Amino acid sequence: MSPTTILERIRGLFAADTSEHLDSINDAFVQGALKQPVRPMSDQELARAIREFHSAPVSDWTLAKLSRRFVEACGSRDD
Repeated sequence: MSPTTILERIRGLFAADTSEHLDSINDAFVQGALKQPVRPMSDQELARAIREFHSAPVSDWTLAKLSRRFVEACGSRDD
């Protein structure tokens, strides 16, 4: 499966709106800046990557976006 197809599936699962992050990853694959790995990640490598991802601090932009979504969700339930 191509990286672009994978990104489209991820976008459909998790991103209801457009995602600049996924767009930039897709563009990097299309432009050749990113390449598919020679071999898939091992379970240990994947676990390490997930731990590193979880330990990274959350950006202010992400917190603000989540806050807006919660406010919108609460507002739509009150109607």
